[in-house]
Amino acid sequence: MNTAMMHGRGPALALVAGVVTMSTCWGLIAATGVSTLLASNANALVVLKVGGGLYLLWLAWRTARSAATPDKPTKDAASRSPRALALYGWGVLMHLGNPKSVLAWVAILSLGLKPDAALGTVAVAYGGCVLLGVLIFPGHALLFSTAPMVRGYARARRWIESALAVFFAGAGIRLILSR
Repeated sequence: MNTAMMHGRGPALALVAGVVTMSTCWGLIAATGVSTLLASNANALVVLKVGGGLYLLWLAWRTARSAATPDKPTKDAASRSPRALALYGWGVLMHLGNPKSVLAWVAILSLGLKPDAALGTVAVAYGGCVLLGVLIFPGHALLFSTAPMVRGYARARRWIESALAVFFAGAGIRLILSR
């Protein structure tokens, strides 16, 4: 949402492509049963959890720093938009560092599928979830790049970013300390 409002629709869609790519990978991991192996390996989950928590703390620091900076003209922000490939990579890393992503996939597929589900059933469930991601993530990018959303964000940017920094810090600490 922030990328869409700060840099526009194209950069936001590049970031979304990375998120959708990693979401698709997490879904494939969950659908093939590798997630069961991951869930049973305590060390892998700890690494994923701590890495995700540190990532959230880094996001909190970065967002707090951004909230503390004065407003900049929109044209300057757009002209310094990161490259599409960098945004794509950022989207991949953002979703890779989010352990809730793989856990959400595991939960969705385990609720909708029996352990002995046919391959076709697994493929349809997986495809349906991927389709939802392909519709929802770009939908956010398109919605938040509209003029009314950009104007609203510009008026409340520092408050929104301050609240996000607190949220990211709390979520990161909670994730690291969770058992």
